[in-house]
Parts: sequence; C-alpha cells; structure tokens
Amino acid sequence: MEEGSKVQAPPPFHAEAAEQPPPVPMDQDEEREAAAEPMEDGEPADASEAADPIEDGEAAGDAAAAAEPMEDDAPTSSPTPSAPSATAAVDDSTIARKRRRRKKQFPGMIPTAGVRVLRGSSSSSAHTAAHLSGVPRRRGRPPTSSSLRLARELDSEALIALAAGFPADSLSEDEIAAGVLPRIGGTDQANYLVVRNHIIALWRSNPLSYIAANAALASIRAEHAPLVAAAHSFLSDHAYINFGFAPSVLSLPPRPPPSFPSPSVLIVGAGLAGLAAARHLISLGFKVAVIEGRLRPGGRVFTKTMRSSAAEYPDITAAADLGGSVLTGINGNPLGVIARQLGFPLHKVRDKCPLYLPDGRPVDPDMDARVEAAFNQLLDKVCQLRQVIADGVPHGVDVSLGMALEAFRAAHGVAAEPEERMLLDWHLANLEYANAAPLADLSMAFWDQDDPYEMGGDHCFIPGGNSQFVRALADGIPIFYGQNVRRIQYGCDGVMVHTDKQAFRGEMVLCTVPLGVLKRGDIKFVPELSAQKKESIQRLGFGLLNKVVMLFPYDFWDGRIDTFGHLTEDSGQRGEFFLFYSYSSVSGGPLLIALVAGESAVKFEKMSPMENVEKVLDTLRKIFSPKGIEVPNPLQVICTRWGTDRFTYGSYSYVAIGASGDDYDILAESVHNRVFFAGEATNRRYPATMHGALLSGYREAANILRAARMRARKVDSPEKMNVNSEVKMDVNGEVKMDVIGTVKMDVNGEVRGNVKDGKIDLDDLFRSPDATFGGFSVLHDPSTSEPDSMSLLRVGIGARKLGSGSLFLYGLIMRKNVVELAAIGGDEQRLSTMYRDFGTKLVGLDSLGDAGESLISRIKSAARK
Repeated sequence: MEEGSKVQAPPPFHAEAAEQPPPVPMDQDEEREAAAEPMEDGEPADASEAADPIEDGEAAGDAAAAAEPMEDDAPTSSPTPSAPSATAAVDDSTIARKRRRRKKQFPGMIPTAGVRVLRGSSSSSAHTAAHLSGVPRRRGRPPTSSSLRLARELDSEALIALAAGFPADSLSEDEIAAGVLPRIGGTDQANYLVVRNHIIALWRSNPLSYIAANAALASIRAEHAPLVAAAHSFLSDHAYINFGFAPSVLSLPPRPPPSFPSPSVLIVGAGLAGLAAARHLISLGFKVAVIEGRLRPGGRVFTKTMRSSAAEYPDITAAADLGGSVLTGINGNPLGVIARQLGFPLHKVRDKCPLYLPDGRPVDPDMDARVEAAFNQLLDKVCQLRQVIADGVPHGVDVSLGMALEAFRAAHGVAAEPEERMLLDWHLANLEYANAAPLADLSMAFWDQDDPYEMGGDHCFIPGGNSQFVRALADGIPIFYGQNVRRIQYGCDGVMVHTDKQAFRGEMVLCTVPLGVLKRGDIKFVPELSAQKKESIQRLGFGLLNKVVMLFPYDFWDGRIDTFGHLTEDSGQRGEFFLFYSYSSVSGGPLLIALVAGESAVKFEKMSPMENVEKVLDTLRKIFSPKGIEVPNPLQVICTRWGTDRFTYGSYSYVAIGASGDDYDILAESVHNRVFFAGEATNRRYPATMHGALLSGYREAANILRAARMRARKVDSPEKMNVNSEVKMDVNGEVKMDVIGTVKMDVNGEVRGNVKDGKIDLDDLFRSPDATFGGFSVLHDPSTSEPDSMSLLRVGIGARKLGSGSLFLYGLIMRKNVVELAAIGGDEQRLSTMYRDFGTKLVGLDSLGDAGESLISRIKSAARK
C-alpha cells in the first residue's frame, strides 16, 4: 500500500501528501517532554538500572522519580484563586526547559487507585525480609546492617514494581481477578507482594535471561514456594516478565494450550497492540491469525525512508518516524526492555528548546520566564476550580479546559502585551499537541487523568526509527494483509470476521483498531455492542496531529539541539509549525519535522501539500535569514493527513468534555468473553502512547487465556468434546473454523444430539416448533418478540430428517434471520447463507454456551406453564 502520494513541486524539491497517511503518532502527547538527566547520544538504554538492589546509603534514584511523578507540580496551597505572579527568574531560557503537560491532580476529582505510598520506615520491611529469607530478627536490639540492607532492597524492588505498573503494597485488579491468592489480605498477601516485587526486579535487572520460578527461591524460604509459583505464573501470563526477544526467551517452546486442540484467536489490526497480543498468545499455546487492512504491519507506528532525487545530492537518505516517535520514559517501559534486548541504541531528547518570534528574533529570556510561570499558575487556578466543583457539586460538572483557562487569563490580565500573548499561545499550542486536540474540546475535570502513571526516566528516540520494533514483533506472525474488516459477528459458539475479500472464523476475536475507526462505525458488530460501550466510544475524543517531514541537503539549523519553537501573531493559528524536531542525530540524514497541532491540524488537511510546504519554508526563512543563514529547498517532503486516513481517522485519544478515565476501562471490557479490545484508547493509565498500546495487547492476551481456561473448565464430562476450532483455508479461499459438536452414542449405536435436560425433553418441544422448513426447525425465545432476539435452531444432519433419530446439531440465530432463512430454497443453500451471512455455526447442544443454556431454560420454563 502506498503510504503517501507524491506531489511534484517546482524544482528542486517535491512534496508528498499522505493520502493513506502513515500511522498516527500515539505518544506525541509526551514526546516533547525531555528527561531530567543527561544520556550520551547513542547510549544503549538500561531500562532496569533502578532494578539493582540499593546498597547501604544509596538513594532510590530513578525508581523514586517514577514513583512520585507529580512531586514537582504540587498544587498551590492557597485555597482561594489569586492573580498569577508576573515574576520568575531563569539563567538561560533555552536550557533545561521541559515542554510538558502540567501534572495537576486532586484525589476528589481523579481516581488514584493503584497509586500507593510506601511505608515510611524500613522496620516493617526488615521484619518481612527476615521472615521470607529465614534471617532471624533479634528481639530488643536494633536491626543489623544486613537486615537494613535487605529492607532497602525490598523498598527498591517495590519501587521497580511501581514503575512497572503495580501498586507497591497491594494487589492489582488483574491479580485479584486471576485469583493469585485464595484470600485477600493477611500475611500471605504481604509475603506474596514481596515475592512478586522481587521477581519483577530480578527480570528487570537482566531482561536478557529467562527467569524461572526457582530463581526467586534462591533468596526466599522454601515454605513460600507456592507464593513464588503463583506470582511467577501471573507475571508470565501477563508478560510482565519473560517477554520480548532475548535468545533465552525466543528459544522457549510454546506452553501447553489451555485446551485441545489449541483455541484459535483472530486479531483485527497489526499495530503494536495486535502484534504484542499475537506473539504472546502464540507463546501461550494459541493459534492466531492477524487481519490487517494495510499492506504493512505497524499501524500508527511507521518509519519512512526518505531519499534524495536530486543529482547533486544522490546519497542523502534519512529514516523518518511519521507516526509514534518517542519512547516517553524508560523506567518501567516495556519498549525500553525490548530495545535493550535487541541492542537498539537510544538518543535522549535534549532539553534545550529556543523560541523565536515571527520576525526571527529570539524570545527575551525574562519575558519567557514570566509568561511560562503565569501559564503554569493559570493551570493551578483551573485545578483549584475543579476541586471546588468536585467538593461542592454532587454529580460534578464539566466544561472545556480552554474556556476555564481563558476565563482566568482575562480575569487576572495575563499576557496583555502582544509578545506576551504570542508566548502564552505557544504554551497553549504545546498543550494542544500534548492532547492532540484543541483546548476547547478537552475536559477540564479529567484531561490529565493519566498523569499519576507516567513512566519516569529519559525520553528517547530510537536511531533508525520505531519500525524496528514493528519488524521484530511481526516476525513469524501469520498476518493477512489488505483485508478491510467490515463486520465482526460473535455468539456462544465462536466468532466470524468478515472482510471485503473473505471471512475468518475463530473462537475469539481481539479488536485493536484505532478509536477513530470505532467512532466512524466502519466495522459493524453483530450483535451490536452494548449501549454503555457505544456511549464511551462516542464520549472519548480522538484528536489530530500532523507533521511536515523535510529532508534537506544539509543541516542548517544546528543539529546540536533536538527542538526549537516558533511563535505566531494569529492566536487562531498558534499550533501551525509551532515546534520543530531535529532528527539529524538519529535519522541518518539532515531531517527536520514541523508539528501542526490544535485547530491548525484540521485546517492543515484542507490545504494542498504545496501550500503547506511553502508556508513552513517561509517560517523557517523568517527564523534563519536574519542570522545570515540560507534555508535551502528540501530534497523531499511528506505532509501527513491523519484525519483522512481510513485506517485511523485521527491521531490518538484524549479525554473530551463529559468523558473520564472510566471510558477507557469500559472500552477495554470484553463482550461475553468472545470479543476483546486493545489499543492505546483502551489503556486508562497510558493512553496516547506506544507503550500503552503494547501493554494493552499483553493485557488482552492474558484475558483471552483466562477466558479459554474458564471455557475449558466447563467441559467436565468424559463423554464431552469441546467445540474446538482450527483456522483453515478452504478451496474457495475462505478462512474458516472446523467445528466438532458435542454428541453421544446411544445403546443402539445411533449417534444422537444430547437433548435431555431434567423432565422436559427438547425432542418433544421440537415436535411442535415455532417454525420449520426442510431439515430446519426453530424455537423462539418466549420472553420477547424482538426481531433481534435469539432463537434456538435445530438441523437434522444426514439422510433422515426431523423426528427420525438422526444427528441433530444446534445453533443460535436471530428471529429476524429465521424469516430470511425460511424463504431460501434448499437446505444446502440455507446452510451456506447461515454460515456466510448470519455467522451461525452448528454445534452439539452442550456446546451452546451460557447464552444457549439460558435460552433453553426460558423455553422449558414457558413449556412447563
């Protein structure tokens, strides 16, 4: 698939408009945030540095920073809003300035479940450590140096677990759902948490080696072996350990499947979420098929190789990340672990970010400091306001963040001078970039609900681009490209995914398409999704960020910096080319990227690529010409158009007015353990990030495993056979699932469906069906007459038909489809239509699942009356 159509410009450059735009950036909301500590260019990431046990006298360092992401942005202590200060001092406005979202939280407004404060002293840690390791604690004496060191190690390991997404001193919701402990609380839970944190720390200290369960026992008493087994199993199932591309991990054989034959899972979308889920499911023993609409993997992560076509510069190339581009925090980030395993070098995004006025003059440092301080104080006032609303209004009220900021700005006379207003607009544009949305669309109450979970550590580029992750994840995965999914059907007996070319059948399906596609309704779900899930899909926002990617003949902008900013006189265009990223140090060539955010990103797509290229070059010349620096024509340009990409319809999610973090959770909920959802917009803690997408894929792989195990446990009779499936390609090119129904052999050797249940015989009920045609008979749900209600269908298989003692197979079908089926001539044509158009599959009676059992119960209850 062509990612962008080239537009010829007057020599010597040409521009590209991404009509099928490359994947949208999922982590752009954080990529402007630089890390606090320096890292040498190209230095390999050690995502687990904080995982080493802390020696006596050492501080928790990076792990502590990850544990307390809001410390430097605490709310102002004044309960009453006051005018923002107009003074602030900095030594150099271009050094150590972080372009970031403010971290403003109030417990009354935003749930803080999962954010825990570690115990204040190490005495309890020492006691638990001594108990688990078998070191006796002497009564009445101060702790020994060894016990204190062990206590510090426990606290260090708890911080590492916190950075990996766990509450440090309680069970996570997933651990509770998985039943890692027979009883919540007590000594067993306290010991389990120490064991769990220890295993995570072991893995993060060296993710190049597989961690076996017995490795943790080397430092834990043997009596706690069951806790080690439970923690290791949970962490492995959920890909918190032993994931990625270390040789010791890749060499492991797949685990035994949860049932035989291996359950089959269809995955819609080959982005980071889909690929992560596919790899993990295969390692768990599942059969997997990935269905992708594009002609490449990666989704919203795509690296484009740009090349010069000019004869005088024949060898200039560069790798440009047109989608997700920055690893936003290395501490705890699974992509940091994978980068270390694959030996990818990391380039820390440097803090220096000079700003320029429209005429090219650098912004006055003193004025910059005043406006930035005032901007942050405006956010403080908004946070105080929402806390007052939360405390005083029972059900809360939400307005736009932009409206609240403007109200406080006008009330306190902030940025009254033209240059000050331009500076303030720049910060507002940066905030719109952070959320891929105009401030007028952002929820004042919950726009930053994910901030407490932000991963700490450096923010980094991957030299050579993030498609290196994609290639590694996609290697060996069965992916069907060019398949545009139109419909997903599901029922108690499995799922069917219809594309514009063929149909795929499986036991479960994982949908990883972007929120923009779900909002558009391009994929039809049959039956429809619940009203609650559809409402969450519409409430959440899916924003837009665009880029102009330019390959130049040489670096004229000083590649020693990674970013510089540009101010505009028109507030309505504040997001147009407001920030430039230099990729010279990581792309292999002189590459410069201009960002377009907020309302400007929408207007950008209404203009021609040539107009946009001329405008960005004019902006660059205004900045550099006063310095005597000539801006050459670019050798190649790509203009992204995320909003019109039919595979995305936008860039990444945000919390719109009226939405909250709960909507991410609702979107992530599965439907009847048949249809599952993953992607950055299903990750409440890490939305709009690459690692958020990856983690959601691992999360749903674990949920699918749990569902398969539950389904396997329901088959408890030795006479029964599971409704198992295998993905196969038939002679017509249809990918389908072979089905084995639940059948029994009677004393006369006759194969019959198992149709007995208590004193009511379904055979008797089917002698007077609600509908019958050919070898088909139907019993409707007696509790409703809705056309979308389910009916029980029975089909006689073989030469003998109804009432002759032949093999009966059953299925669930909508009442309205029964009428259509009856109108078709011939049973063979009916069977074909039923499978192809209605998604009904025939199985044994005992394999109809919960929905089937419930329907049969209602039918029999009505018959008793």
